[in-house]
Amino acid sequence: MPLKIAIHGAAGRMGQRVTALASEQSGVEVVAALESATHPALGQDAGLLAGIGDIGVPLAVVGESAADVVIDFSVPDAAVAAVAHCLEFKKPLVIATTGFDEKQEAFVRKAAEQIPIVWAPSMSPAVNLVMKLTEIAGQALKDLPAGVDVEIVERHHRFKEDAPSGTALRFGQIAANAMGLDSHTHGRSGRPGQRPRGEIGYHALRTGDNPGEHTVVFGMLGETIELRVAASNRDCYAQGALLAAEWLNGKPPGLYNMNDVLRL
Repeated sequence: MPLKIAIHGAAGRMGQRVTALASEQSGVEVVAALESATHPALGQDAGLLAGIGDIGVPLAVVGESAADVVIDFSVPDAAVAAVAHCLEFKKPLVIATTGFDEKQEAFVRKAAEQIPIVWAPSMSPAVNLVMKLTEIAGQALKDLPAGVDVEIVERHHRFKEDAPSGTALRFGQIAANAMGLDSHTHGRSGRPGQRPRGEIGYHALRTGDNPGEHTVVFGMLGETIELRVAASNRDCYAQGALLAAEWLNGKPPGLYNMNDVLRL
């Protein structure tokens, strides 16, 4: 039996790619394509919106379906509604949306006590591998006598609404935990003085249609390490979400991440 998935945010850039790749993948079937009640494309076939031809799944609002797993690529307020729906119908959920506030994050964590959720700031397998390498590098370098400067540079398309990206913030959390750092600075201007120890710096670039790249810099006296990961298109995020959905099906309630999916 194929894995039946519902895609929340199906008319968005990422939702369209999940639809397209899922429709090409054996063992996966798109059974629902979901959007907001005010979306102008409601009723149109999700495959046509994704550029792959009619798949017999019209764009609809959130509701009960035959889906085994729901994949959410939307915006925070809409994602919270998807979580509430999955709670009601006890559906496993993959959350790829970023930009939640503290109250929304708490709601997701509470929901994971009742349903299985994979929640990650990036669905890219390569990004999650580099996150693991960031942890390894941070632990290895944290005690250097001269200190280590950590800077995170991210680039995304001009349409992205949150900055820094959720992925950049996650890189920062990983480095901070591994190295015992507690100060986070977002950009610099004027005369901030010499760079203090114990600080992680973030820099967000918004350029054209860049699907996403991140560089974690470990700067030392006399040498530098850079861990860089870059997407050439959005398919890596869509493939990662589908991989997470397949892994999540049948799991017990709990809050999981891509490290669990990739066994890192």
